[in-house]
Amino acid sequence: MNRLDIMQVFVRVAELSSFTRAADSLGLPKASASTAVRKLETLLNTQLLHRTTRRVRLTADGEAFYDRCKEVLDDVDDLQSMFQQGPQALRGRLRVDMSSGLARNFVLPHLPEFLDAHPQLEIELSGTDRYVDVIREGFDCVLRVGPVADSTLVARQLGVLPVITCASPAYLERHGMPHTLDDLDAHKLVHYVSTLGARSPGFEYAEGGSYRSLPMAGALTVNSSEAYVAACLAGIGLVQVPRPGVAALLESGSLVEVLPQLHAEPMPVTLLYAQRRNLPNRVRAFMDWVAALLAPSLDRPARP
Repeated sequence: MNRLDIMQVFVRVAELSSFTRAADSLGLPKASASTAVRKLETLLNTQLLHRTTRRVRLTADGEAFYDRCKEVLDDVDDLQSMFQQGPQALRGRLRVDMSSGLARNFVLPHLPEFLDAHPQLEIELSGTDRYVDVIREGFDCVLRVGPVADSTLVARQLGVLPVITCASPAYLERHGMPHTLDDLDAHKLVHYVSTLGARSPGFEYAEGGSYRSLPMAGALTVNSSEAYVAACLAGIGLVQVPRPGVAALLESGSLVEVLPQLHAEPMPVTLLYAQRRNLPNRVRAFMDWVAALLAPSLDRPARP
């Protein structure tokens, strides 16, 4: 292996926290991956990885070297394609993360078109509702729904998703249609929290130029957007969800919008990526494509 090959092995081991998985992803024997990293540590005269029987993690020097390796490998990919013409010139691997709902409803149905236009790209897509660590987990970009608190990342705001309250016809048949805030005393809410054990804010609604929360009873708390919608379809309670994500269910009558006058705060949609000297062309192209794909479903931020 040349030095670039060794650096690529190190980056994969760091991102996957495993010599075995890194070797498999690169089509190498596990021993070759381990040997490559040891050669790199000898060359640099420092330990890059902490190794245990269960996992591998970066040392402080390893984290610093990983960031530079990513930049160098990205620059090499761009250099190799700088004289090629057309969208096919984009090459390399993209690691992206987004919520399972965005992946299922928006991105995955159209992803074949993007891959057909850029046949030399490989994409690793993580669909999860948890907040991933963009830098430590090696993501090129993250599509996030909800507030963004990490100021160390570059944030590209795409717009907001309008949020509505829904119920299933079976639930409304049993509990009746709510028309006012007071009616919610006789209803149940499916609670959503990002981490089980956290406290749900309750029912959110606009009032007097701001957003308020009303504590509500509920028999179920979930931390997955898919489980959240599934619970509503099962008639367990009311939910507050982005309208585009349940548009097909509303159209088919599987869900019904309730209390439209008490809308919740729209959810911001943001692309996040690490601060870099030069953003790789493939990352920029993917983010531009995602922004254009989501644009028809997003609104501009507005006050209640």
